[in-house]
Amino acid sequence: MNLNANDLIVFAHIVDAGSFSRASAHTGLPKSTLSRRMTALESLLGQRLLTRSTRRLAITEFGETILKHARRLLDETEAAAALAQHQQITPQGTLRVSLPPEFHELELVPFLTRFSKEYPALRLELDLSSRRVDLIAERFDVAVRIANRLPDDNTLVARQLATLHNGLYASPSYLAARGVPTDPADLSSHIGLVLIASSGERQPWRLSRAGEHREAFPDGMVSANSLGLQRTLAVEGMGIVGLSERYARPLVEQGLLQHILPEWQLPTMTVWCATPGRRLLPARTRAFIDMFTEVMHNGHGM
Repeated sequence: MNLNANDLIVFAHIVDAGSFSRASAHTGLPKSTLSRRMTALESLLGQRLLTRSTRRLAITEFGETILKHARRLLDETEAAAALAQHQQITPQGTLRVSLPPEFHELELVPFLTRFSKEYPALRLELDLSSRRVDLIAERFDVAVRIANRLPDDNTLVARQLATLHNGLYASPSYLAARGVPTDPADLSSHIGLVLIASSGERQPWRLSRAGEHREAFPDGMVSANSLGLQRTLAVEGMGIVGLSERYARPLVEQGLLQHILPEWQLPTMTVWCATPGRRLLPARTRAFIDMFTEVMHNGHGM
């Protein structure tokens, strides 16, 4: 049997992608080529690997058995490519990064400008989305996320980059008009600029102080899923907003925002960096993580 290892690797790509269309986008091969190679492979093996319909692609029981061998071949080829990239002195190639949309509003441009100037041979592809991307199937090199914890996934390696400390802020004009809260109970009579989570739910303010916990949900609310918009509305005197200290600091220093109830803290959030766990990190990925970690730690450029 003259079995082509490349066809098995293509088979693994199709299964990982979940469709011929997405596999075509990931591999750069036309859908017609992928379909033809799968048909030829099935003919050679004498059994179907995939069942196709207009709506879904399903793997057969025989396909599951073959997939184990195909994945080993894919892992080995990716490991060899990663090893070569790992040895590169100068980061180059295409770096695909997934970021939460808030990072566009957390002064991401200065960081990207610096990174691009330092590594001009790199091509950046950025995906700003709150969805949980599949790093392996969608061919991302790294994903940055803000969360208390990440879902368990043994195919990924997650690194903690920084901890964000959060509090409540409002403009001097708003506080002059509505009064300065001195206790979390006072917040019920104020206007809250409330963030909408990816689930669509409004997020209450969960405050803590030396082991004491209080929850506040203002009667008046302006809800949005954009942290940058909420910060701007707060500067314009529209209400009270929950922000990380590093995000609010420039505006506090300019006198545009004021930290209220400073002894009470909102829950901290962790900035994570996730990479595919089965690969050596290419030089381009290491360069991004190193610079991003530096920026998060020293607070400059973001």
